[in-house]
Amino acid sequence: MDKYIPDKNNEFNISEELKKLPHKPGVYLMHSDSEEILYVGKAVDLHNRVRQYFQKGHGHNGSQKIAKMVEQIEYFEYIITSSEMEALVLECNLIKEHHPRYNTMMRDDKGYPYIKITTYEDYPRVMYSHQMHRDKCKYFGPYTDGKAVHDIIELLRKLFKIRNCNRNLPKDIGKERPCLYHQINMCSGPCGGYISKEEYNKNISSVIAFLNGDTKDIISSLTEQMKQEASLMEFEKAAVTRDLIESIKHIMDKQRITDTEQDNRDIIAMARNDKDCVVSIFFVRNGQLLGRENHHMTIDETGDDDSSIITAFVKQYYSSTPYIPKEILSTIPVNEEEVITAFLSEKRGAKVHIIIPKRGDKKGLVSLAEDNASLVLAQDIERIKKKEKRTIGAAKEIADIVGIENATRLEAFDISNISGYNSVASMVVFENGSPKRNAYRKFRLKTVEGPNDYASMKEVLSRRFCDEKIGPFPDVLMMDGGKGQVNIAEMVLDSLGIDIPVCGMVKDDNHRTRGLYFNNKEVDFKKGSEAIHMVTALQDETHRFAITYHKLLRSKEQVHSILDDIEGIGPARRKALLLHFKDIEEIKAASLEELLQVKGMNKKSASAVYDFFH
Repeated sequence: MDKYIPDKNNEFNISEELKKLPHKPGVYLMHSDSEEILYVGKAVDLHNRVRQYFQKGHGHNGSQKIAKMVEQIEYFEYIITSSEMEALVLECNLIKEHHPRYNTMMRDDKGYPYIKITTYEDYPRVMYSHQMHRDKCKYFGPYTDGKAVHDIIELLRKLFKIRNCNRNLPKDIGKERPCLYHQINMCSGPCGGYISKEEYNKNISSVIAFLNGDTKDIISSLTEQMKQEASLMEFEKAAVTRDLIESIKHIMDKQRITDTEQDNRDIIAMARNDKDCVVSIFFVRNGQLLGRENHHMTIDETGDDDSSIITAFVKQYYSSTPYIPKEILSTIPVNEEEVITAFLSEKRGAKVHIIIPKRGDKKGLVSLAEDNASLVLAQDIERIKKKEKRTIGAAKEIADIVGIENATRLEAFDISNISGYNSVASMVVFENGSPKRNAYRKFRLKTVEGPNDYASMKEVLSRRFCDEKIGPFPDVLMMDGGKGQVNIAEMVLDSLGIDIPVCGMVKDDNHRTRGLYFNNKEVDFKKGSEAIHMVTALQDETHRFAITYHKLLRSKEQVHSILDDIEGIGPARRKALLLHFKDIEEIKAASLEELLQVKGMNKKSASAVYDFFH
């Protein structure tokens, strides 16, 4: 459709970029002209799926919401993965991180299932788990097919005779007869002493080997069984066995993006040509890929080899980022590795390893990053340059205004209240000109009563700069306001002996950002400045974050104040009521019988709730 093709002067021509999409699985991100992520989706075939959005009568399924979203797409990007399963897990992580407005969000925030082995027990069990916890158990997953997980657990119990009971073993051995599972040969009967602890744990070791991918012997055995059943014309049994084989193959599909060790690592890869170079960095946190960044590097055609470029990137990137993982995987050796590793370890407060993987899953992760870097270099280099001008270039403009070398980290604060009621403050962080949402902070005022923004700001800034857990200090402190707010901030910083430049973000009569207040005077932005757009975005985001938090507190207090007035309803029952009925209106409309179905409610408490509202 012609209306989806941007102006010819735009570096990103949608109709041309659609032709370049690879026939590979992956995740795609739709962006607006303001860099907002509108939608995140996954695809078995990126080429076919993304093209559907821009074909008249296809891909929208009659949805006005999707049609409206497509009208706002300025450009798209994508991340290729090695399987559809990886794409699904990555899609979930990106949606949770960015909350795109056109994605349907899960209210209960459920994740993907895991297979859990209670290895801390003398006689471990194999169980289905909705979440992975930091405990003494061993987890495999996450998987994307809950039914297949149940099938595999049932198969493992049949094959290796693993117990399925909650008995306290070995304490309860011999106290009761073994259950039905032992009688039908699905449990080895450790509760009756029919198997030694050593033999039982050999079976658990076989289960772990199976879940680690050693399934060849079992699949061969089941295939023979299926053929035998078919030759005996027992086709229903053969179909069940066939489905079981498919479940094993499906759930054993290698997920290189995730692991069960809850490791934190960055994966760095590079692609270059004669003039340009792109470094892609992937972020794995708690074993899951959360996202990536692409950085354009200025190179010298004659003098910069690959190791020099990667070394320069590692130095510059990790000197300004507040978080450093324990592992950094790279495709290319880093020069001065011993010195750089020592520097990173000191900054992290624990040992950091730079690894060049040669084989295995880590090599697969690095190869995936290399593929993505090559794609970005081939298709998106001009857009990256333009984006860096809007972000890093804008941050450099701010640094020039205040007379410092760089303004990598900016922090902005805002106060929100209604006549002093529930005064709250927000702290928003921009790094290299872009929002860093996991560094945002909320403050509920403790010492100030009434609508006193100056006193409120003094309390918030004092708390921020006295709490080391909040993160590194900003290069520039940005206040939502002019001279008054700047003076308060400077007074707090002086009292703490902290020297940080403070700027006020000044708005015009139409509430649009017009300049910065710095060194007792207003500084106008240069014509065509990218900084004004970044400061406007920072100011708007700070205000939005404070208002959102204030609304949340008001809504909570309204709900809690009503339920707290009911005799016999404490925190536990209040929580159970809200979980069961979702909101206060449903509680009001509930019958006595419905109230009795809530966990923890008895006839007296249910009657108290019903009588209160009726």
